[in-house]
This record gives sequence, C-alpha cells and structure tokens, in this order.
Amino acid sequence: MFAFVTRRTAVNATRLGVRAKHTLPELPYSYGALEPAISGSLLEVHHSKHHQTYVNNLNKAQADLADAGSRGDIVAELKAMNAVKFNGGGHLNHSIFWENLAPPNQGGGELDSGALRTAIEQDFGSVDSMKEKFISALAGIQGSGWGWLAYNKTNGKLDIVTTANQDVPLTHVPLITIDAWEHSFYLQYKNDKATYFKKIWDVINFETAEKRLKAAQN
Repeated sequence: MFAFVTRRTAVNATRLGVRAKHTLPELPYSYGALEPAISGSLLEVHHSKHHQTYVNNLNKAQADLADAGSRGDIVAELKAMNAVKFNGGGHLNHSIFWENLAPPNQGGGELDSGALRTAIEQDFGSVDSMKEKFISALAGIQGSGWGWLAYNKTNGKLDIVTTANQDVPLTHVPLITIDAWEHSFYLQYKNDKATYFKKIWDVINFETAEKRLKAAQN
C-alpha cells in the first residue's frame, strides 16, 4: 500500500536469522529549508528527537515481542504488539510526512497541471476547496492524529481521512499527510495550530503526491 520502503541496515537480517533494526531516515533537505512555514529549530526537534524516539521504541518493542514469543508469554506478547503498532505507526507516518514536504525553491506548495490536479478538481471542485476541507478535518481531530489526502482504490476517488494517534489509513493509499500532533507545531506556532494547518501547504510536495497517485492507479 505504501509507495516507499523505510531505510534499514544493509545486513541481510533474514539470512542471518536476526531482525534488522529500523533507522531514522535522512531528510532530503536541510532543517532550515522549509522556512518560514516550518522553522529549522522545530523541524530539527521533530525529526531528530520525536521521530528518533519512535524508531528506538519500535526496535525495542520488536525485540520484546520476539522474546515474549520465545517464552510463550502471551500477556507480554500482547503488550509488545501494542507498542509495535503505536511506534511502528509513528515511524511509518513520519517517514511519509518528510517525503511529502519540499522547500519553496524546490517546488514546495506548487501543484502543476497533471493527474493529481485533475483528480482533486474532479473530487473536490478545486484545489482551494480540497485544502479547506483538509484543514477542517485536521481541526476536528480530538487530541493527536494525522490528516490524509488518500486514494480510494475501491471507487477510484480521492478522500480526506483522519487517523487517531499513530494509526495508519489501512483502507486507502496515502498521497499527502499532515501531522496534527502538538509536537509538529508548538515550538513555532504555540497554540495557534490553525495557522500551522494553513502555512504547511506552502511546503507540500505535490510532485511526490502525484507519483504516489499514479502508482496507486496502475
């Protein structure tokens, strides 16, 4: 479903019988490249601290799961499964998020004519209407979560969906996601998340989103 593969160690873990550890993906831009929409200091903390924590906890949870399985401890297995689901979702969601951002001088915020624009205009009326509905969905998230522009393979249409905490949209193919967790905006925008939800569109990588759409349609 997801069009990318998270980076792992180069060791052939399957051959060795050892699970490869997940690693923090490098950003395709510098920490300051998304300013003024996202400040360098905010991006650095979000990426190097918060995302790294999900990676660390995911590796620990998978090790705990393997250990619990080897001991036949079902209670411990269930606990570890929950940790894998939460931290695995955090790692996966953030990895998608970094890829759908781009500096303004590298096309961030620009949506040219093509398959994605056509689909958005067909399903939402206009790009601005899609953004308004997306922002409204983000504002409606209670607590923490994510907003998604996603492709519904069942009917071939685009939907705006939200997921709570670190859940992933299993029924849709993600094209664009926006992090609505407080850690994604608070250092810069404080409690004004509404402005963050608007400004982030200035650095959305529509080119990557269009590639995901074309891959999903094939």
